[in-house]
Amino acid sequence: MQRFLLILSVLFSSLFFTQTRLNLIPYPQKVELKTGNFEISGNTLFVGDKKSNEYKYFMDNFKKIYPKNSSENIKKAKPNFISLLLNKDLKTDNKQEFNSNYIINISNEMIMVIGKNPEGLFQGIQTLLQLIKTSEDGKIPALEIQDSPKFQWRGMHLDVSRHFFTVEEVKQYIDYLAMYKLNTFHWHLTDDQGWRIEIKKYPKLTQIGSKRKESMIGAYVDNTFDGKPYGPYFYTQDQIKEVVKYAQERHITVVPEIEMPGHALAALSAYPDLACTKGPFEPATKWGVFDDVFCPKEETFKFLENVLDEVIVLFPSQYIHIGGDECPKTRWKECAHCQELIKKNNMKDEHGLQSYFIQRIEKYVNSKGRKIIGWDEILEGGLAPNAAVMSWTGIKGGVEAAKSGHFAVMTPGSYCYFDHYQGDPATEPNAFGGFTPLDKVYSYNPIPEELNTEQAKYILGVQANLWTEYILDFNHVQYMIFPRLLALSEVGWGTADPKNYKEFEGRVINEFKNLDKMGVNYAKSIYNVSGKVISSENGVAYELSTSQNLDGIRYTVDGTDPSSNSQNYNNPIPVSKSMTVKSAYFENGKLKSAISSQSFTISKTTGKKITLEEKPSENYSFGGAFTLVDGITGNQKQLGKTWLGFNGKDVVATIYFGQKTQFSEVYFNTLDNKGSWIHFAKSAQIFVSENGTDFKLIKEIGKEEILSSQGKIKVNAGSQNSKYIKIKIENAGIIPAGNPGADSKAWLFVDEIGVN
Repeated sequence: MQRFLLILSVLFSSLFFTQTRLNLIPYPQKVELKTGNFEISGNTLFVGDKKSNEYKYFMDNFKKIYPKNSSENIKKAKPNFISLLLNKDLKTDNKQEFNSNYIINISNEMIMVIGKNPEGLFQGIQTLLQLIKTSEDGKIPALEIQDSPKFQWRGMHLDVSRHFFTVEEVKQYIDYLAMYKLNTFHWHLTDDQGWRIEIKKYPKLTQIGSKRKESMIGAYVDNTFDGKPYGPYFYTQDQIKEVVKYAQERHITVVPEIEMPGHALAALSAYPDLACTKGPFEPATKWGVFDDVFCPKEETFKFLENVLDEVIVLFPSQYIHIGGDECPKTRWKECAHCQELIKKNNMKDEHGLQSYFIQRIEKYVNSKGRKIIGWDEILEGGLAPNAAVMSWTGIKGGVEAAKSGHFAVMTPGSYCYFDHYQGDPATEPNAFGGFTPLDKVYSYNPIPEELNTEQAKYILGVQANLWTEYILDFNHVQYMIFPRLLALSEVGWGTADPKNYKEFEGRVINEFKNLDKMGVNYAKSIYNVSGKVISSENGVAYELSTSQNLDGIRYTVDGTDPSSNSQNYNNPIPVSKSMTVKSAYFENGKLKSAISSQSFTISKTTGKKITLEEKPSENYSFGGAFTLVDGITGNQKQLGKTWLGFNGKDVVATIYFGQKTQFSEVYFNTLDNKGSWIHFAKSAQIFVSENGTDFKLIKEIGKEEILSSQGKIKVNAGSQNSKYIKIKIENAGIIPAGNPGADSKAWLFVDEIGVN
C-alpha cells in the first residue's frame, strides 16, 4: 500500500510540474511557485526610475499589451504595485554571477523585479513581460524567480552583404534578440557581394562596392541570374550610430565584421590597387568564395587600419570581428610581393602569411584598446596572441582555442546555421543546404566534451548565424530565425534540457500566439509531419512524427495526396518495394500542415548493415551511415538530409547483406557544386567479400566515367554472389587553382548506394 501511495504521489507531483511549468523562453534557472495571484488592474501602480531606459522600455511594452483604455475592461481592485528596482549587491542561488542576474518576487500585492544592475533588471523585465503576455485576465501567479545566464556571449548574426536590410528592419531584429535574452548582435557588413558601411576616408567603398550588376537566383546549380542591378545599399555612419544606440538601450552589444583578407571583392572593386593583380574587379554576382583577396602589402594595411579607425569609433564593442575565413591562397602563390614576404619572414607557406596578416591587424586593433575575433581559419599558421575564435566549421577550432588559453564562441554549422533547412526541403523555401531542425538546435551543448573544467572557462558562449544568399527580404529573415531563435536562447541561457524537448516544443507552440500578435512570419515546420527511416526485419520502415497528436496523421502510399479519410498512422510504415509515402496532419477533418512526400527506391542493399571508415561532416550527417542504404535518393538541388558530406575524406562503405546475394549492377550518386567547394568523386572502386575481411576488387570507375555520367553512377558489375560489398569513392582532394576555395579540401557528397 505504501509503495502504491508513493507511486501515486510521484505521478501527481509530475503532473503538477507539467501543468504548472510556465510559458517562459528561455526558462529561468530557478522558479518557485506560490499560492495566489497578482492581478493587473486600472489601480496598478508602477514604481521605478522613470528616467531610465529600462523603465521606459517596460512601460512602452506594457502599454502594447494593455492599451490606455484597457483598464476599463479589468474589474476594479485595490491598489497593487509593479516595482522595478536595482540592487548592486544582489545575490542569487545560481553559480553564475553575470550582469544579467535578477530576481522576481510576485505576491497578491506586488510584483518586484530586482536587477543586479540595469542589464539584470532589463532581463528580469523580459521575463515579466512574457508572464504578462501569457496571463489570463491579467492574473499572474505568485512566484519567486532567481535567474542568471550560463554564458556571457549569447549571439545572433545577420549578413547584410548578400542581401540588405533597412535600419528599421535591423532594429526589429535586435528587438527579437532582446525579447529572448540574447545579448550580442554580430553585424556582417562587408563581403564579396557588397560593402555596407560608410567609410568617410574611402567614399568609393560605398559609391562602387555597395552595388552589383545583378544577383544569383534559385538553386546554385541552376546558375541563373535576375539581370537586375542591386543597390547602392549601405548604412551611413549616422545610421550606424542610431542602431548601436538602439541596441545599447536593450543591453545588446553590436559586434561589427569587416572581412579580411578574403571575401574582399567589393572593396577591391573600389580600390583595385589593394589586390595582388591589377583587376579590374566588380562586386560578385554569384555566391561562394573568390580568389581575389587583399594583398598583404603596406598600402593594404594602411587602408585597413584607416577603415578600422572609423569602425572603432562607431562601435564600442570589446571585440571587432575581422572575418579571416575562406581565404584562397591562389593569388598569394602567384604574387612576387607575397612570395618575397614569405621568404623575408621565414614563413613556411601561405598559411603563415595568413597568420602574419591577422597578427598585424590584431596588433593594431589592440593598440586601440580593442580585441579581435575571427572565424576559426584565423588559427591557420598560428593564432594571434590575444585573438578569440568563432568556431564555425565544427567544434575543433573552439577546442583548439580553449586548450591554448584563447576565448572562443561556439557556432558550428551543424547546429547554429539558420540558413539551413529546418523542415523537409521539399516543403521549405530554397535554402543554402544542410538540415538543422528545431530539436537539433535545442540539443546543442556549447561546452565540448574534450575540455576539462578549466579549459571550459574559455568558451564565451554560443551564437547562431544567418547568411542571406537565399534570403531576399525581411519576411524571409523572420521565417528562418523563428522558432529556432527560441531554442538558441535557451541553449545560451543554460536551461535547455534535450531530454525534455517535447516540453520545450509545447512552450514554443504557445509562444506562437505572441509571434502572431507581433505579425512575425515564423516557420510552421514544427506542425508538419516528419519522417525517419528505420531498419526493420524486411528492410526499412518509415516512422512518422509530429508535434501534435499522432492520431491526426493521415498518409497514402500510392502517390496521391492524403485526405482526412486516408489511412490513419499508428505504426511505422513498412517499405518493402519502391513507393511514395505522402503524409499530413489533420485536425477536425481540416488539413493543418504541409503535405510531406517521400519517395523510396528499393534495392538489395536497402536496410542492410553498413559501416563507414570515415565519419561524414557534422553539417551533412543526418541519419549517419544508414542514410546510404535507406532507400532515398538525394535531390541534387537541395543539400538537405538526404546526402552525406565529407570534407577532404574518401567514402569507404562496407555493406553486409546477411547472406550470399546475387547482383550485377551497382549505383550511387555524387555531386558537383563548385561554388560550394563540392566536386565530383575522382574515382571509385567496388570490392566483394565472403568474410568481411578479404576483399576482391571487381570494378574500377575513373574520373572520365564519373564526369560523363554527371555524377549519377550506374555500373555493370558482372554476375556477383557475395555476402559483403565494399565501395571506395575517392574525394577530389585539394581544389585546383581557378576554382572557388582553391587550395582547400574539396567536399564529396554521396547519397544512396544500391545494387540490383
